[in-house]
Amino acid sequence: MAAIPARLAALPDFSPRFVPVWRRNLLVWRKLAFASVLGNIADPLLYMLALGYGLGALIGEVGGMPYVAFIGTGMVCQSAMFTSSFEGMYSAFSRMHVQRTWEGIINAPIALDDVVLAEWVWCATKAVMSTTAILLVLMALGYGHTWLALWILPLGFLVGLVFGAFGLAMNALAPGYDFFTYFFTLVITPMLLLSGVYFPVEQMPDWIASVAGVLPLKHAIDLARPLMLGRVPDSALLHIAVLALYAVAAYYVALVLTRRRLLK
Repeated sequence: MAAIPARLAALPDFSPRFVPVWRRNLLVWRKLAFASVLGNIADPLLYMLALGYGLGALIGEVGGMPYVAFIGTGMVCQSAMFTSSFEGMYSAFSRMHVQRTWEGIINAPIALDDVVLAEWVWCATKAVMSTTAILLVLMALGYGHTWLALWILPLGFLVGLVFGAFGLAMNALAPGYDFFTYFFTLVITPMLLLSGVYFPVEQMPDWIASVAGVLPLKHAIDLARPLMLGRVPDSALLHIAVLALYAVAAYYVALVLTRRRLLK
């Protein structure tokens, strides 16, 4: 593969010019807010209620909490992952390639770096929206009545930064919408099954548990579950650092790939 020119591999150029682009996405979203929120939370919510109460009646407590609360905390992180990934791929691809919204924006005094940063932050914003909805449902069911549970909201933002950046990297490579199936099949689904959303990772073979230990979703869940119980997570700074590293590294890759695609 040919070397990437230095101008495309330059460090991100952060500026407040990204805010109007982020606000533009927010204003567009507000027109379809109900359908968007319903689409983002309906699937994880149905899984949480069906499995939480259905299997929960057979399983009882898992990890020191009722199974519905156990799976609910996993669903909080799963929802943030799905929402931000979807926004970074399908929605961003529509704005970049189909509608050519990005092309119109960068013809104004706004750089491509500002657009990508705005999309990244918007992915994380959408993740917080879905996280809030799932958390409110859990609280309505009688779980998470502790001030520490509110820290799950900034955790949702951080998870959104991670998977929003992954989505934007895939967006920069995608020739069409079908391309995103590879990411969901080869990355999202294995991560969902291996990170402890539905059952404790400790029950899996040691080598699988070791693989799960490096997955970003696993670190997010290791933060969310203790917070839901009103406890400060063990190794909280380590988990946050790993998620932040994933987010920054993936964002840089996404930015370089997007520059290579649009600034040839």
